[in-house]
Parts: sequence; structure tokens; C-alpha cells
Amino acid sequence: MALTPGVASATQGGEDSGVQHSGVQTTDSHRVEAPVPHETPRPGAGVPGYELVTLPNENVPNFQRRTVYCPQGKKVIGGGAEARGDTAILVGSFPTDDGRGWIGLGRQTATDNVGISVFAICAYV
Repeated sequence: MALTPGVASATQGGEDSGVQHSGVQTTDSHRVEAPVPHETPRPGAGVPGYELVTLPNENVPNFQRRTVYCPQGKKVIGGGAEARGDTAILVGSFPTDDGRGWIGLGRQTATDNVGISVFAICAYV
């Protein structure tokens, strides 16, 4: 893989992601890409029950876990968290042990609390 400043591309295991790569041209001043075919699914299409569940930002004590859960019957298939504050550090972002939610935790070096937002990508699996 060759990297150009501002442009990145990768495939996993040599699999085609479904996006056309032929006809892609790059220059130093701008990037032109081949159009994506109409049959390309929208994000979440084809994933039964796809849903993004968000736990909005809230200040909590340093290292306190914040957890967001998927609706009944769904499992988490991905997720993330964000730490907010002048000296905020995201310490952890991982699924719950039962696979029904996502956990986020963080800290700040200058204060005893931190803003944490948590996101879970849920689906029927």
C-alpha cells in the first residue's frame, strides 16, 4: 500500500470491499475517484436490526465506567467512546462481557472528572 498525504486506502485479506477502484486518479492538488455504483448498499443496509445507540457526554469521576446497552434482543457488533476535557485521556473502550453493550472510561490529568460519551453499534446476530 502506498500512502499519499491526505489519501489512504486499505483492504483486509485481499477481499474486494465492493467499491470500484479502477479509474482512480490522484494529483498533488486534488483527488478524483471513480463513481460508486448505485447497487452499493447504504451504511447499515444488509445488517439485520442495525442501530447506533449513543450515551451522550456526561462528566463523571476519573476512571468511572459509562455503559450503553443495545435494545432487547440485539448484540453489540462494534462501538467506541470519547473522552472530553482539556487534559482528557480515553483509558478504555470495549464491549461488555455479555456482548450486549459498550463501555467507555477516561480520566483527566488536571481535574478529578472527565466527560465521557459512549457509542454502541447494535444488530441482530
